[in-house]
Amino acid sequence: MPFTIAIIGRPNVGKSTLFNRLVGQKLALVDDLPGVTRDRREGEARLGDLEFTIIDTAGLDEGAKGSLTARMQEQTETAIAQADALFFVIDARIGLTPTDRAFADFARKANKPVLLVANKSEGKHGDAGAMEAFALGLGDPIQISAEHGEGMGELYDALAKLMPAPVDDDEDEDDEQLSEEEAATRPIRVAIVGRPNAGKSTLINHLLGEERLLTSPEAGTTRDSIAVEINWKGRDFRVFDTAGLRRRSRIEQKLEKLSVADALRAVRFAEVVVLMMDTQNRFEEQDLRIADLVEREGRAVVLAVNKWDLMETKGGGAISGLRRDADHWLPQLKGVPIVAVSGLMGEGIDRLMHAIQDAYAIWNRRVPTAALNRWFEQAVQANPPPAVSGRRLKLNYITQTKARPPSFVLFCSRADAVPQSYLRYLTNSMRETFELPGTPVRITLREKANPFAHKRKRPS
Repeated sequence: MPFTIAIIGRPNVGKSTLFNRLVGQKLALVDDLPGVTRDRREGEARLGDLEFTIIDTAGLDEGAKGSLTARMQEQTETAIAQADALFFVIDARIGLTPTDRAFADFARKANKPVLLVANKSEGKHGDAGAMEAFALGLGDPIQISAEHGEGMGELYDALAKLMPAPVDDDEDEDDEQLSEEEAATRPIRVAIVGRPNAGKSTLINHLLGEERLLTSPEAGTTRDSIAVEINWKGRDFRVFDTAGLRRRSRIEQKLEKLSVADALRAVRFAEVVVLMMDTQNRFEEQDLRIADLVEREGRAVVLAVNKWDLMETKGGGAISGLRRDADHWLPQLKGVPIVAVSGLMGEGIDRLMHAIQDAYAIWNRRVPTAALNRWFEQAVQANPPPAVSGRRLKLNYITQTKARPPSFVLFCSRADAVPQSYLRYLTNSMRETFELPGTPVRITLREKANPFAHKRKRPS
């Protein structure tokens, strides 16, 4: 079990900036607005030769029981319970506040080693606030600037005293062997995307069996893209909960723009993307835009129609209607798997997880060359390419260059003249013949080299 540290403190003291500095990536959203972080986020951190797990938490703040603020604090308390040590962060430029003093008592009651971190100490303005921090009784404050990387050496020295002794060489070899085994069966990366309030966090909480992610009837509760590890019937998944994606014209605030950018990064990092739609308002324009974005990114797609428990009629006719709607509105993803679920009640979860695994397998599929050539010959004979400008197009052969998603190169004459309608015909025929429903299929045109092109015509 890796050594775990939770970063705690009041809102807007720079906890997420410190988290990003330690993990070496901009994983957590950072903004001048207080309270950006809501869910707790974990990452693998490194400071010098020290390696540990770091948890970014929501700012400690008081709220009425049952409110979003109170549930954010519950997430922080859970992180503290999981941690082996705490980074208690204050803003050195502002100095101590009554909230800092109140939550210093909270940190002491956790009965965990605490390092007092005075952030934003760059320049002369941070010295006074750092001196005030002695009054908290949590030891000597460590003056740092998480944004500029100052004071990391002092933080390293203090943390090294808390960390367990390094393992011996034999144990290192075992760890390397274990990592190779894990690489052979690495988790499937899944991003859950959709419009705000589609039920993405509720679904993931049901998969986890705990209230790991904050949920609320209010749209836009999720801001960061939070990754959680899930084992479902022996198969590992790394699932990313993302912020709701609205139309670009409605995105005005800087924070929402950051949240959307973070969600799009999760899509590009994922292997399978689950597009969640509200059963009462499915296949709206924004749903179609998101699906098209995922297809252009080349990710496997699964459609999940959530809140199915609210439907009055749930028979086979309703499911068939979903299938017809999906094929009608998303012709570029013909045959995409669609599953009716209820994240709140747990309906359809098994079907959804099986659909994700099937979509992942199809996304990785390679078509045998012999079968591909037979199909290509039959497809061209059944529907030859049209003549363009009075000249016929010659299609020579096709080959698969890679999977993830299945990608092919078609060698032909006059590549720029092949109609898009004919490429769609080949794509749909390939989907049907080789059972590639829903996954993006890429066909790139390439002109076959003319062996006589270098010979010039003799003058008459």
